[in-house]
Amino acid sequence: MKTTRLLALALASIATLASAQAPEWKTLSDQAIAAYRKGDLDAAEAAGTRALEAANAAMGSEHLNVATTQANLATILESKKKYAEAQALQARALAIREKQLGPDHALVASSLNNLASLYRDQGKTAEAEPLFARALAIRQKALGPDHADVATSLNNLAAVYRQEKKYAQAEPLYVRALAIREKTLGAEHPDVAITLNNLGALHDAQDHYEQAEGFYKRALAIREKALGTEHLETAATLQSLGDLYMEQRKFDKAEIPLRRAYTARAKRLGEKDPDTIASQRDLWTLYMSTDRYALAEEFQPEGEVTPNEAQRRRLVSQPLSPKGTDPTR
Repeated sequence: MKTTRLLALALASIATLASAQAPEWKTLSDQAIAAYRKGDLDAAEAAGTRALEAANAAMGSEHLNVATTQANLATILESKKKYAEAQALQARALAIREKQLGPDHALVASSLNNLASLYRDQGKTAEAEPLFARALAIRQKALGPDHADVATSLNNLAAVYRQEKKYAQAEPLYVRALAIREKTLGAEHPDVAITLNNLGALHDAQDHYEQAEGFYKRALAIREKALGTEHLETAATLQSLGDLYMEQRKFDKAEIPLRRAYTARAKRLGEKDPDTIASQRDLWTLYMSTDRYALAEEFQPEGEVTPNEAQRRRLVSQPLSPKGTDPTR
């Protein structure tokens, strides 16, 4: 029941132009970023799509700000699992940046990072790993070894190693990313929570339950404070923590985080979203495992069977065989 926490990419800010030049695309871009950070992905996609249309009209398809608008919209689409659309946008943004800035610019590293994340999210780690490694090399050279963007690349490359079960290679990258983020962003920044959550997942994958719980709890505290109790990032950590308790059959401790994760995901993503269904199935498993069948019925996944009340009554009230009956006759 182990879960992999997928890294949410930060949307890139766009250089401000004079308001007379392009007020519409800039305003729409700001709206898309704000909606994304609140977890309202539908509103973010709508604003991001309109921002890209307005940016193309205002500046032409080869402008660097168009590339950034494409990358931002792609990140939103990635969060909605629209991978084909997101990949096309990220590839176009990368091409513009390489053409305009050269292959070793920090913005090129950002595009490489974003494209690699799409591959990773789809389980294509062989395609993701070299892109993440190239992005890390560019950033260390262009920005210095302790830059926040270097921490992002370390974190992302470590996530690929974790997916490939190369745990010994992943851990020092996560630890270095955490140190950079705490130093440059502060101990309660949401990006610090990302690395803490991922360290939790790394130890979870190795059945290091105590260490994993500590990292998950630290990540959860930051996300609840910085993002709110119903944000999708908060829900992801709650789900991971609940699953950790389920692995240890600590059902009493698992129930609250799993219920909270399900509620947030159902509200934000809808009941048919795969993440919501994953939370639903875990709750069904929990209630079935603890013989709370009425609650299990509330979360019964499609294709699964839970005894209803009438069936349970029949099971426990079947008449006993008359005394003295010869079982061999």
